[in-house]
Amino acid sequence: MVRTFCCFITVFLLLPATNIFGQQTDEKQGAYYTGEYPNLFTEAGYAQKDIDAKLEKAYHDLFEGPNRIYFEVEDSLAYVSDIKNNDARTEGLSYGLMVAVQLDKKEVFDKLWRWSKKYMQHQSGQREAYFAWSVNPETNRLNSPGSASDGELYFVTSLLFASNRWGNDTGIDYYAEARRILDAMWEKDGSNRVNHIINVEHKQISFVPEGDGYNWTDPSYHVPAFMEVWADFANDGHEQFYRDCADTARVFLHRACHPVTGLNYDYANFDGSKHDARWMPQAFRYDSWRVPMNITMDYIWFGKDKNWQEDYAGRFQGFLRAQGMNDFVDQYNPDGTEPEWILQAGGFRKLRHSLGLISTSATLSMVDDVDPDFDFVHKLWNAKLEPYGDGYFDPYYDGLLYLFSLMHLSGNYQAILPGQQ
Repeated sequence: MVRTFCCFITVFLLLPATNIFGQQTDEKQGAYYTGEYPNLFTEAGYAQKDIDAKLEKAYHDLFEGPNRIYFEVEDSLAYVSDIKNNDARTEGLSYGLMVAVQLDKKEVFDKLWRWSKKYMQHQSGQREAYFAWSVNPETNRLNSPGSASDGELYFVTSLLFASNRWGNDTGIDYYAEARRILDAMWEKDGSNRVNHIINVEHKQISFVPEGDGYNWTDPSYHVPAFMEVWADFANDGHEQFYRDCADTARVFLHRACHPVTGLNYDYANFDGSKHDARWMPQAFRYDSWRVPMNITMDYIWFGKDKNWQEDYAGRFQGFLRAQGMNDFVDQYNPDGTEPEWILQAGGFRKLRHSLGLISTSATLSMVDDVDPDFDFVHKLWNAKLEPYGDGYFDPYYDGLLYLFSLMHLSGNYQAILPGQQ
């Protein structure tokens, strides 16, 4: 009996360790480890010079052209504006930072960071080091002093990437700025109604770190790849917590995404169920467009949940394909039916075939074998950032998701490691 038990123990110890998704923990085959980021546009038959030109044009349109969303002020500052809502948001500023560090545009990054620090970041008080999510860029007054947690998520990650790419001795100590935000998070325990950006009990990012918003979430804020980056480069003593958050985000997305369509509600409880908000009925809407892009990023960078992510990609693209490649709309109930209530944007309350969703759904083509004929890739390639037939035009949200997706599909959205040029 003892002999049998000892043999069992020996065999057990020889078995390779696996993570909660059944992957061997010593498998590090994602692009984060190999440095090999796929360029799906070349695989789809496009010439590299044309790919470079398309990416350059998209950047020019948003940051330099007549319909730009990037504005320079006060010699050394700049902001990104949500034009249709006449404000500057942490979402837009932090996205702008991510674009700039990915495309190695240090001057643009520094100007955006200086504006964010001067006009958005609280320098004292209960919200110290956090950011006001909305600011009037004409008056520089806060529209709302509270944070939206995805802003801090992107600020920290962009700053860590900037530290890795440019170092910390060229005028801005990017790492120190990232640590200031992170350290402030850990000091906030709810005693002044202000909490950590991440709900520390559930290990999930909060919708907002204040009041009841700390107790539920937004599926599009779950970016497990960024949590892995924090674990490697924050160096603040919370490495295992961040790794746990990455895995928790992956499990959460299993629960939040519909088992047939792959669609999710904009807002959710920590168990993945719908969270009803007083200001709108829940459905798959604008926030949710980001979820497929976030899942693709995690799949390419780390590949720790590949089986589920491949299944998800097939379901999501399969649902949109079934609606018609030129007909799928931008708001649904998660079961695929049309919602009774439509969320308006820019003064329009209507369903449309939106560039933002066209873009992020195309990133899922990077998942193995999900889009063998590159239908979604070609669709994105042929899409244009221009006004719709009824005059609606959104270079901010449509435009940024379009640019992010071009970066992903061309291999230009990467985890930036130390010394990477």
